[in-house]
Amino acid sequence: MSDTKYILAIDQGTTSSRAIVFDHAGRIVSTGQKEHEQIFPRAGWVEHNPIEVWDNVREVVAQALSKASINHNDLAACGITNQRETTVVWNKETGQPVYNAIVWQDTRTAKIVEELGGAEGQDKYKARVGLPLATYFCGPKVKWILDNVEGARADAEAGKLLMGTMDTWVLWNMTGGKDGGVHVTDVTNASRTMLMDLNTLSWDAEIAADMTIPMSMLPEIRSSAEVYGVGRGQGLLPDVPIAGILGDQQAATFGQACFEAGMAKNTYGTGNFMIMNTGEEIVPSKNGLLTTVCYKIGDKKAVYALEGSIAVTGSLVQWLRDNLQMISSAPEIEDLAKTVEDNGGAYFVPAFSGLFAPYWRSDARGALVGLTRYVNRGHIARAVLESVAYQTREVLDAMEADSGVKLTELKVDGGMTGNDTLMDFQADQLGVPVVRPVVAETTALGAAYAAGIAVGYWDGEQDVIDNWAEDKRWEPSGEANERERLYRNWKKAVTRTFDWVDADVEK
Repeated sequence: MSDTKYILAIDQGTTSSRAIVFDHAGRIVSTGQKEHEQIFPRAGWVEHNPIEVWDNVREVVAQALSKASINHNDLAACGITNQRETTVVWNKETGQPVYNAIVWQDTRTAKIVEELGGAEGQDKYKARVGLPLATYFCGPKVKWILDNVEGARADAEAGKLLMGTMDTWVLWNMTGGKDGGVHVTDVTNASRTMLMDLNTLSWDAEIAADMTIPMSMLPEIRSSAEVYGVGRGQGLLPDVPIAGILGDQQAATFGQACFEAGMAKNTYGTGNFMIMNTGEEIVPSKNGLLTTVCYKIGDKKAVYALEGSIAVTGSLVQWLRDNLQMISSAPEIEDLAKTVEDNGGAYFVPAFSGLFAPYWRSDARGALVGLTRYVNRGHIARAVLESVAYQTREVLDAMEADSGVKLTELKVDGGMTGNDTLMDFQADQLGVPVVRPVVAETTALGAAYAAGIAVGYWDGEQDVIDNWAEDKRWEPSGEANERERLYRNWKKAVTRTFDWVDADVEK
């Protein structure tokens, strides 16, 4: 296929939607981006307006095409990547959501999760789906909507309602919406619902029944790289093949060319997400990680992964900016942190949505500990950055224990990799080099590659490997005893967040 054409990737993220045009070398040609509202109806509840998100997707696609001075005729294909686990339920006859999308960080389903586990506990379905019962995942969110939105359950049982993660919502609208929209998700997103059997890559009817979710609501599960449909309706990318879908972290793994078992990447975004490719083998975790689908290209066998999901990293910087107003823009945190030499004894455990990997403690809440009169704004800023590195080390320790593979370097991407102070500290804490690629937008890039491979724009994984290039490397330089002292104190701080939520706190 002529390399004069381009690939468009839609990245529907937690805080914004982006559209990025890529050329055949995997380089960015143009970008459109727009934030959407973060809705917090109650403590622990996080929502997005699906209509606002869809409107923003259309707008950012137009921005990206306009900036590149191209139109839909110049596109070989479009790929979609998305914030995973965020769940939307909508009426297929009207195209209207029955409720706001419930975001992956939301903790309202804690009681549903506890009831589902019963005497068997949070590992009830883990052997089948690779996931512990937790508020993080989609199934309990759907059940909450059906149980709490008037008329929703009756409409669902009548076959009028559909559910999906944000890739499914965007694809359905792009391909016609209520006028014949394609209701599909890919294996990576399906593996985050708690409803898909990892072995069969199909929906588990028994688990859906336990969660009282009609099977008619569920999208068809397809591979990560194939043509699902073409753009039609509402003027968005008419006749352009929509040919790739990957959940955001799997897309970043793909964009980082982590195609061999044992290769790993870490994305620094709203949260942090480390994924290690385990090949065609499903590796159960004994150390608090998730077993998930990494990707599936067309008719090839699925590739699996171990993942450590951390709920709050970049969003902690946003919280410092928006809620405490200690900084006016996110990059300022590095300057503030550099005004001090260390954390002054302060540790910040950002368990705003409980603790994810490797603890899975929904009863935890955030804590700033070790405070003395000596601690100032700079120390707190440094404690915020250090919390990202400590949490990442906890996940890496678990990953090495589960896989038996000792990591020799960590590929990194995402917005926070522009923070040299954090990346230096991260390399010190891990004791291995930290490597950033030239194209740090690996999430969108991975979705672009999947779509391009599906239509023959790229030949396959080797083209992705050939396009990958190193931009910057941070080597560990810290003193080992100091590294371990800091980490020991961090682990102590984490225990202080346990058991905070109880019946009184929840009232």
